[in-house]
Amino acid sequence: MSVENAIALPQLETLFNHLADAVYLIDPKTSNIVWANTQAWKSLGLSKEDILNHSVLSLQKDVHGAPHWEVIADEIFKSDSYRFLGRHQHNDGHEVEVEVNTTHFTCDGKPYFLSVARDITNRVLQEKTAANGTSKEIFALNEASDGIWDWHIQTGTVKFSPQMKRLLGYGPDEMEEVLETWKDNVHPDDAPLVLSNLQEHLQGLRPRYEAVYRLKNRNGHYIWVQDRGRICEYDDNGNPTRAIGMLHDITDQKHVEMNLQKLASYDLLTNLPNRREGVKQLQMQMDLARRLDLPLGIAYIDIDHFKRINDVFGHQTGDDTLKKMANTLQLKLRSSDTVCRWGGEEFLLFANSTTLEDMVALAEKLRREIETVFADDQCAITISLGVTTSDGNEEIADALVRADTAMYRAKHNGRNRVEFNNRENPSAPMVPLIRF
Repeated sequence: MSVENAIALPQLETLFNHLADAVYLIDPKTSNIVWANTQAWKSLGLSKEDILNHSVLSLQKDVHGAPHWEVIADEIFKSDSYRFLGRHQHNDGHEVEVEVNTTHFTCDGKPYFLSVARDITNRVLQEKTAANGTSKEIFALNEASDGIWDWHIQTGTVKFSPQMKRLLGYGPDEMEEVLETWKDNVHPDDAPLVLSNLQEHLQGLRPRYEAVYRLKNRNGHYIWVQDRGRICEYDDNGNPTRAIGMLHDITDQKHVEMNLQKLASYDLLTNLPNRREGVKQLQMQMDLARRLDLPLGIAYIDIDHFKRINDVFGHQTGDDTLKKMANTLQLKLRSSDTVCRWGGEEFLLFANSTTLEDMVALAEKLRREIETVFADDQCAITISLGVTTSDGNEEIADALVRADTAMYRAKHNGRNRVEFNNRENPSAPMVPLIRF
């Protein structure tokens, strides 16, 4: 007998519909709800038909996407009963605190999950009201944050609050209570500074532990958190024995911050570093060239007769030309090379460990590539390039003047060409270093 036929039996239907808890029959592979009792759809403000058009991913606010569901499904199959604390999304927009216990079984060779969800909103409120002393303070911390941790330093035991487990996508009975559970999930690039800050607080060098870093959730994705904590107990010898802290999820805030940084550092049209960012990166490359005694190739790039493109074809075509130009340049450069939009139709290119001869060769390759790529466009373009090199033992302005002078010489000599300035003898004739 199939599950669908079994559920259709009047006696079974009546039994489930008299339960005070919501019951869901779920397809483990898709997370779709294939059947639900009356309490399930009524508790969410839905109709009987609506509930079958939902999945766990659309109802459960603390299951974040298909990868997270797959991990949870694996845990359900491994256990006799899997417990999860989460929030169901009511049809009117509010959240319902639930405790969900899920078992698995097979019918006619097909696996199913049977989930019983209990509304624990009132229980959570009562627990908060009943809290007193230290417990009350812990509850207050819990409600003011996205999770708290309680570290017994000498034993290495760390208790993670249900909110913190929920934040990271775990059930209340998961996450081993040891320091490594947290430490091993700190992003490798952030870990040295985070652990250093923590150690300095334990040594009394910092009044509190505080860090902003990336923490891996159950999906394997990283979220940004702000973590603050402090030692709250010492032994008779003054050694720290216990510390408590709290986490705040600042992922959205961090994304806004990074977008603002990008707006400040990158040209919106071409997505290349803008002049401000270009100067900063060029200075870093010149400092590196000086320390390692390596040449740094620099080239000014200017689109020939660009004003005519805007005048004849319009500014949209001009913008499209600049974007295509930027994409073409990036495709032909090494990952270690940098090209930025310097302003208007001008670009600046710099390449580390590149001699004057190699930089001229690179510039000529780019000139030919642009000529070829744009040959069939309605506004076929060419570029003029001025090349120089620097050893880093000079001001940025001095190197840029040489490249700029060479670029204007290319313009004067007919455009669509490469000219160079030798730092050792900038007034020397422009004799090609290679044959083009």
